[in-house]
Amino acid sequence: MWRLNKVRHKAGRQCDSLEELKLKRREHERTLRQARRDRQLVSKRLLLNDDEDQPEVSMDTNTGEQDVVGLFLQLQHSGPGREAHLKTLSKVLRNPSAHLAFIRQENSMHLLVGFLTGSDATRRLQAVRCLHELSHSPHANVSSACLPATPYLLTYLSGQSTKFTELCLYTLGNLCPDSDAVKEKLLAQGIIPALANCLENQRHNLAVVEAVGFTLSQFLQAKNAPEKIIPMVLASSLPSNLLSVLTPDPKFGLAPAIECAWCLHYLTSSTKDHRDLLAHGALLQCSSLLVSLGGAVAEGNKDEGLELFICPLLRCVGNLLSSCPVKELSTQASDVRMAAALCALFQAFLQSRPALARESSWVLNNLTALSSASCSALLTLNLVPGLIKLLPFSQGINTMILRILANIAHKKKDFCAPLARCGLLSALCATLKMADQEMVTLSMDVLYMLLVGAPQVAEEFVRQGGFSLLEALQYNSEGGIRRRATHLLEDHLLSYSSYCSEDAPCS
Repeated sequence: MWRLNKVRHKAGRQCDSLEELKLKRREHERTLRQARRDRQLVSKRLLLNDDEDQPEVSMDTNTGEQDVVGLFLQLQHSGPGREAHLKTLSKVLRNPSAHLAFIRQENSMHLLVGFLTGSDATRRLQAVRCLHELSHSPHANVSSACLPATPYLLTYLSGQSTKFTELCLYTLGNLCPDSDAVKEKLLAQGIIPALANCLENQRHNLAVVEAVGFTLSQFLQAKNAPEKIIPMVLASSLPSNLLSVLTPDPKFGLAPAIECAWCLHYLTSSTKDHRDLLAHGALLQCSSLLVSLGGAVAEGNKDEGLELFICPLLRCVGNLLSSCPVKELSTQASDVRMAAALCALFQAFLQSRPALARESSWVLNNLTALSSASCSALLTLNLVPGLIKLLPFSQGINTMILRILANIAHKKKDFCAPLARCGLLSALCATLKMADQEMVTLSMDVLYMLLVGAPQVAEEFVRQGGFSLLEALQYNSEGGIRRRATHLLEDHLLSYSSYCSEDAPCS
């Protein structure tokens, strides 16, 4: 009855209409992605040059087609000024209008490729910077024009220069979003094995790790990723190496771990079979990190960008739980400590980032649907009263909290009486009055489990006015609600109806 949900980019919910579902999904995605947009973790990324603030080149960087044509003509002729002209070209190419002017020049890309493959290391670097500026173009046809350079960019991923490797990686990653043909060509040229080798050899170079994560994530979001790309990734060394660099470095910061976590999220959300990732220890690694982060957040640590790391970890854990054998949960998911950490996370982010709080409650729902130990932990650690206080919240949080409480009641009958003692009955009296039909339906389902598991709570529920609430619901416009209300009254509460007229007010 209380099943695990699986999400791709958002936690799934039941909605009354297709249009309402689409609207809520769009709202959810906007909220979750805002943090990534604010920090430019978007589909394209532009690296600044090392000499960004040095006024060596006096040319105006906002020049247009005339300057591009002039530079192209100068670059065609050999001479000592070629390096300076290449540097100037990379700056001129920051103007999007210059991109089209450049690719319209006959053999312009072959000229750049010539510098890219030449023996002069400085010219190679300047050529890559020109390609990097082009890859950031808003014009889709520029990506296709850059294809002659991609085999060399892939080859250079095994080079020794960190900055050069970074530029190659981000350039390749930027070329992907605009064209399926470019993606297909790069896949055929072996970009997945090249990324795997790069990450294998550069695990300790976190700037390169971040760049690999960015580029890989571009491919994992492709429409054909589940069928064509993800099997290649899972068959490579990428999953184990992504996991190995998942722990943030205190000196370098969160960025590499964030990129790797998003890659893992795309892997877990695009496939149904997670055995390979579980075998690599993905659930244990991600859940252990969440436990640590939950403890840090509970102590007041809300470092800049922390939510960008927590979000993909939550999604990884939530999706991986669906494939983890129940008998392995205690070792794979740290289920008892995880329950406490998830509570800490959604309490901490409830006001500032409600979408992240909803993600946390979704994972706790999946965890409690599987693990009796996590349900017991919520009761013994006195975390249930805090959950009950969240029932007035909207934005999908209250319905998920009700599902968590239902999981607890459903797991063991012995849990039902403690739930009632935590104040759940009075909370249900409040939620049964809500206009949200899903909340009312879930409330009656939870009430049913409590009455079956602990029949002694029926008297207290009636004393609190519950009988009259259910009587009113027998006239609800929704048939399922009417049937549930009638069933509860006739099968579980009718013998206590005298309390309603003699001992307690019913309004």
